[in-house]
Amino acid sequence: MSALRFHGPVLPSGEVRDLFVVGDRVTYESQPGAELAASGWIVPGLVDAHCHIGLGPRGAVSREETEAQAIADRDGGALLIRDCGSASDTRWVQEREDLPRLVRAARHISRTKRYMPGYADEVEPESLVETVTRQARRGDGWVKLVGDWIDRAEGDLRPSFSAEEFRAAIDAAHAAGAKVTAHCFGTEVLPGLIDAGIDCIEHGSGLTPELAAAMGEKGIALVPTVAQLELFPQLSAAAEAKFPAYAGTMDDLYARRRETLMTAHEAGVTFYAGSDGAAIQQHGTLHKEIAALAGLGLPSDYVLGAASWRAREWLGFTPDLAEGSEADFVVYDRDPLADLSVTAERPAAIVLRGRVRH
Repeated sequence: MSALRFHGPVLPSGEVRDLFVVGDRVTYESQPGAELAASGWIVPGLVDAHCHIGLGPRGAVSREETEAQAIADRDGGALLIRDCGSASDTRWVQEREDLPRLVRAARHISRTKRYMPGYADEVEPESLVETVTRQARRGDGWVKLVGDWIDRAEGDLRPSFSAEEFRAAIDAAHAAGAKVTAHCFGTEVLPGLIDAGIDCIEHGSGLTPELAAAMGEKGIALVPTVAQLELFPQLSAAAEAKFPAYAGTMDDLYARRRETLMTAHEAGVTFYAGSDGAAIQQHGTLHKEIAALAGLGLPSDYVLGAASWRAREWLGFTPDLAEGSEADFVVYDRDPLADLSVTAERPAAIVLRGRVRH
């Protein structure tokens, strides 16, 4: 079996080494005759922790479009994706060795007519637990709830279900062996979810210092999708004429977004990077989320870890490129810890499952 050699600082340690790939695994044992495939800064495969493979503006997309989405993410360096809700059955992606590793949350679960059409498994409260259990079986250890969305009758952002109903849903998912995450823009939905022991919050723009402290104490993760929050003015403008209260809520959340997220970070909440690639954000744009996290003032090693080694460990994969680990990594010409913008550039090499893909 032929071997490949890569040379350079291996992150996160930064130690300069010769890294060899034999089959689909990493080894540091010298391999005579191994060809030098690339040199540069070697980073464990990037992770997009909030992405939507197989989803488009009106719901499920074709297999061809799904494949194009996955390739765009891979070519952007995201070699591991937590698919955070999709109307498509994307299990076939996991069978393709040339596409990113995929951890699926199956389909969003929302209240009837309280989410984007074609996206979610829409249910009323009496069917919530049953639906969560079903989606837990269809996913890969995650369930995605729509925590809040605009209530058109009230004209403002409101929780999709009561705190008691959410608790029952979270308990059911945990009993089925799945973790739970939830789309949450506002504040009202958060206390019940946090108290019920949810595992992760998406967006989190409504966090208060008290709620952030509770998340930190309970070890509840946050995928803040900072770049996605920049779209709040667009959402507000589209709704202002018909739903002025909702527009005002979104404007307020947008105005406080940086303070909100930094308060959460200071409270010990662990962040992971997610592009929210789907109908609005393009795929292959994890670098924009990396830049947005850095723009909050977070240190570069924290940001890159949130998009690489820490996120890999969170999702159950080898965090660093240790002996015998999965040969999934990206090689950059420049030091990403010195300049995170390198993640937006064409890498010197993308290695997935031991093969150079780009």
